[in-house]
Amino acid sequence: MSANPTSPSVFQGDLPKIGIRPTIDGRLGGVRESLEDQTMGLAGRVASMIEANIRYPNGDPVKCVIAESCIGGIAEASAAEALFRRENVGVSLTVTPCWCYGSETMDMDPLRPKAVFGYNGTERPGAVYLAAALAGHTQKGVPAFGIYGRDVQEAGDENMPADVQEKILNFAQCGLAAALMRGKAYLSMGGTSMGIAGSMVDFAFWEKWLGMRVEDIDMSEFAGRMRKGQYDQAEFDKALAWVKENCPEGDDYNTEDQKRSRETLDTEWEDNVKMSLIARDLMVGNPKLVDMGLGEQAQGHQAIAAGFQGQRQWTDHFPNGDFMEAILNTSFDWNGKRAPYIVATENDALNGATMLFGHLLTNTAQVFADLRTYWSPDAVSQVCDGYQLEGHASDGLLHLINSGPATLDGTGQQSAADGTPTMKPFWDISDEEVDKCLKATTWHPSVTEYFPGGGMSTRYSTLGGMPATMTRINLVDGLGPALQIAEGFTVELPTKVHDVLDQRTNPTWPTTWFAPTLKDSGVFRSTYEVMNNWGANHCVMTAGHVGHLFITLASLLRIPVYMHNVEEDRVFRPSAWNAFGTEDREAADFRACQNFGPLYGRV
Repeated sequence: MSANPTSPSVFQGDLPKIGIRPTIDGRLGGVRESLEDQTMGLAGRVASMIEANIRYPNGDPVKCVIAESCIGGIAEASAAEALFRRENVGVSLTVTPCWCYGSETMDMDPLRPKAVFGYNGTERPGAVYLAAALAGHTQKGVPAFGIYGRDVQEAGDENMPADVQEKILNFAQCGLAAALMRGKAYLSMGGTSMGIAGSMVDFAFWEKWLGMRVEDIDMSEFAGRMRKGQYDQAEFDKALAWVKENCPEGDDYNTEDQKRSRETLDTEWEDNVKMSLIARDLMVGNPKLVDMGLGEQAQGHQAIAAGFQGQRQWTDHFPNGDFMEAILNTSFDWNGKRAPYIVATENDALNGATMLFGHLLTNTAQVFADLRTYWSPDAVSQVCDGYQLEGHASDGLLHLINSGPATLDGTGQQSAADGTPTMKPFWDISDEEVDKCLKATTWHPSVTEYFPGGGMSTRYSTLGGMPATMTRINLVDGLGPALQIAEGFTVELPTKVHDVLDQRTNPTWPTTWFAPTLKDSGVFRSTYEVMNNWGANHCVMTAGHVGHLFITLASLLRIPVYMHNVEEDRVFRPSAWNAFGTEDREAADFRACQNFGPLYGRV
């Protein structure tokens, strides 16, 4: 199965670039001239490193734009800004090995994520400029990240220390995530599902904090397009054939009087595929619809994330959205490997936003789940003939499961370089791994009492040993959005133990057993306390220990983090955050976010 990065997507065309600003001591007559080559060389090395390591969600290498001259004062700063606006620069990184005139050379755009890298060399005071420039950013209310190497280097040393590389790449990835969201849309397909607060879509959150818009449609749009055949019929035929070959149907767990006929199930499969095509077209558009005389529908809604209400106004009468959401959130389908489309179950827009963060920070698929149950070691032992949890699970387990789908990448059938299970960007996934994900998943007739309209539900169990990060954005009255983060590992249980625990809920839903990494105090002193302090019924699971990236992105957007287990030396926020307290970093984060306000709140 080949990669298909040209699959319909909003991540095409003129995507935001990363601007590199080489600043310099502006004194002509010997000083500036002696620094030109060194400063431009540093800018070029930084740009090359970023372009070699960071990609857009469509798989293309990120593009950097270097200012056309070193920036020694306001005239050259203005020229660089004009260039950046022409080139759609969404993130800026100022680099220098020397002293420069701080407020005259700084990036003053209040909406563009920005950082300053001051080369740690004693021959010229790059670190002095860094401190002066960051002080200016803080004083003017335009926060910036500071990047400074731990070890002193010789003036001509062109090596990039590992700690500097890590900070530059982390900042660039997080800044790019913010830039990619700006101006795009969340598509609310339907309204509030079963009274769930997260699916009461809050326009102000998306607009003020993320720089996005919310697009609304009624679920009747699905029924209308299905009835009128407003989708690519050739692709439907291709997709249905692929589904029949690659999506094995599992046991029907309905009681005899609730089982649906083979004819009905076949119709449900067809409707599931149609719904998938229609949801994608609604999100990102489809030029094929122009040929059908559907020019307006062909445009889509420029949505980089969406949510489907489903329950109950849809699912009481039509097949549920399980297949649609599962396949769209997966990194492959009948067209090959491609970036996942972010679709939140039950239109939980807050989980959708959290999924979007995880995807843009890692370029991988995201698992949507209920944080359903905490299983203590004693409770597991009691119902599983004395079985004792051990290893990562020794303090208990969190059961991530949902009455809906999760990405097929979440099976854990993709492998990292060291052989551990993971979820990878689509361009790194092998054909063999695609096949494993498909074979690890079965599709079951949905439980009729839950879904009278039918549909197919996914079932799998995530492989154990995957480093993972569980996250959730919550809205708090009077505060705004706040983020929770829990790094940990997936756990694989013996089949008999898994079945006993899993089937107490519903055997047709996908399961991930998750154990957070614990600490000596606070919320993370026990797995129970993590469950007990989680702020909502849903969560997102991202492959890898990437909580630090979520923290950095949250600070860019001014979203405080009120629960995390990320080591302090991995936390990277704008330097202005230090002025709000260096002892209690969590409280300082809240004060800083409140002080500066949502990134787009003053637009």
